[in-house]
Amino acid sequence: MQGVLQSKGLLSLPSNPRIRAFIPQPSQGLRYRFSPLNPSSKPSNPNGPSLSVNGFSKFQGFVTKPQSIGQRTRNYPIVRAEAAAASGDGQPLFGEKEPSPKFMGIELVTLKKIIPLGLMFFCILFNYTILRDTKDVLVVTAPGSSAEIIPFLKTWVNLPMAIGFMLLYTKLANVLSKQALFYTVILPFIAFFGAFGFVLYPLSNYFHPTALADNLLNVLGPRFLGPLAILRIWSFCLFYVMAELWGSVVISVLFWGFANQITTVDEAKRFYPLFGLGANVALIFSGRTVKYFSQMRQTLAPGVDGWAISLKGMMSIVVGMGFAICFLYWWVNNNVQLPSRSLKKKEKPKMGTMESLKFLVSSKYIRDLATLVVAYGISINLVEVTWKSKLKAQFPTPNEYSAFMGDFSTATGVATFIMMLLSQWIFSKYGWGVAATVTPTVLLLTGVGFFSLILFGGPIAPTLAQFGMTPLLAAVYVGALQNIFSKSAKYSLFDPCKEMAYIPLDEDTKVKGKAAIDVVCNPLGKSGGALIQQFMILSFGSLANSTPYLGGILLVIVLAWLGAARSLDGQFTALRQEEELEKQMERAAVKIPVVSSTDSGNGSLNGESAVNAKGGDASSEPSSPRSV
Repeated sequence: MQGVLQSKGLLSLPSNPRIRAFIPQPSQGLRYRFSPLNPSSKPSNPNGPSLSVNGFSKFQGFVTKPQSIGQRTRNYPIVRAEAAAASGDGQPLFGEKEPSPKFMGIELVTLKKIIPLGLMFFCILFNYTILRDTKDVLVVTAPGSSAEIIPFLKTWVNLPMAIGFMLLYTKLANVLSKQALFYTVILPFIAFFGAFGFVLYPLSNYFHPTALADNLLNVLGPRFLGPLAILRIWSFCLFYVMAELWGSVVISVLFWGFANQITTVDEAKRFYPLFGLGANVALIFSGRTVKYFSQMRQTLAPGVDGWAISLKGMMSIVVGMGFAICFLYWWVNNNVQLPSRSLKKKEKPKMGTMESLKFLVSSKYIRDLATLVVAYGISINLVEVTWKSKLKAQFPTPNEYSAFMGDFSTATGVATFIMMLLSQWIFSKYGWGVAATVTPTVLLLTGVGFFSLILFGGPIAPTLAQFGMTPLLAAVYVGALQNIFSKSAKYSLFDPCKEMAYIPLDEDTKVKGKAAIDVVCNPLGKSGGALIQQFMILSFGSLANSTPYLGGILLVIVLAWLGAARSLDGQFTALRQEEELEKQMERAAVKIPVVSSTDSGNGSLNGESAVNAKGGDASSEPSSPRSV
């Protein structure tokens, strides 16, 4: 069967041609142009194409079957049944491509991209969990350091190095190919983590300026313990920064940039959510790995540095996973055909900090959305650092601290996996407003319990002793629950709510609002909590002395967060209703006739019916749809 356009005979023009504007309907244009409205009606000229009064002919046999002797010529509407019958001999229709082979309903071409991407994402997240747990153990449990180092480390070391790295990455992106850029960025990470486990950590006692840090601490006082600890354990701080950059660079920039490069939009909609579930599976397995290596100390002889042995084992796995990522990237680039992209680029508004601030202030909707982002960043930092200081008091050795963090990562992965499965039900049953208030409510309830155990642990100590716990251990467990539930709620509910809030906005506000929040609110939320803690530590002498004030600040911020979520819910609902009303109006507008009828006798289209008002000279069958 050949799908071709056939034209037989001569075209006969109407006796009184008129110039008309033809406005095709997008949803029904193909149907009305190539198939009759009433297939049962007989054509006036079976050997040639019929011509409607508006001057447009309808060709017979756009999809035709071979004619046998004595068989009438007939029209074949473009419908599934006829198309299936026409292609029964295995040949594709006109304009169609041959179907590609499938496995379990998924094209093999797609599987060749999705499976390696899923494995890459698993390896990257597996490494990130190990590195995230290890960096906290190194900087918190090191001699002469504590959890008070974290706010200073994030502000004065991590942030400048992140900015410097992105500037360097931008320069390299202009001179290197995409593949060369990928290897140039990821290989230094792999080399550093391998060198740290086998060289830097075993020799750290020889190049850490411990004596200089002790002298400065005696001069400046204990309130400068955090800043001086950065100098004291500078190699551990470098590991901390590299672990943080692995999360922001390798995951956000390298992986998602590569995934967006090789996948189509339809593939992304179908498979990207599965990557989120796979990330939590990696979290569970990596947590068990950290737990296993942290317990190796129990099987070693006395006097052996168990943490050094554990660190070598975990860094070996990180290096092996890193080379696996490189291999998968190489395999995809050499065995998968990349989809073609449009050369047209969308212009994104480049907003500076002051322009972003002005835009944030001008829109109440964007202000409320910015409050959500900033409040989460500050709240999670206020609780997390205080919890880690109590965690060191309960588990002072690196192996004990690391073993607990392994259990913590596993529990976070399980909770997030379950919450992701429940999130769709929460959105469909309770809506955006309830989903947006789950995260601050969890933070508020668990935060109140955590700070209450710290501040009022003495009076309830006898009650806790009956359960075999001290106030410190109870605070550690409640703080762990707070971090587990708040992070799982953040990944499964808060992030989708934040992205959904942009959808009903007009295009200009949507693009500019997202740019403003990315420029101002994300860094402000991350560094705001650290700056508050630095001010408290320098003012009250230590993190423990400032705990009551941090609890009060957390309460105020979470209440402001809940108020902004409630306000944003009302605005979001109003915009959604307005959008639905516009869609209903657009659907109603589809029923407007394509060609208006006039007193000249020409027909008109109105939905599915055809009306011939007064007969006319264009057709011998005024009541037939052929006159349309």
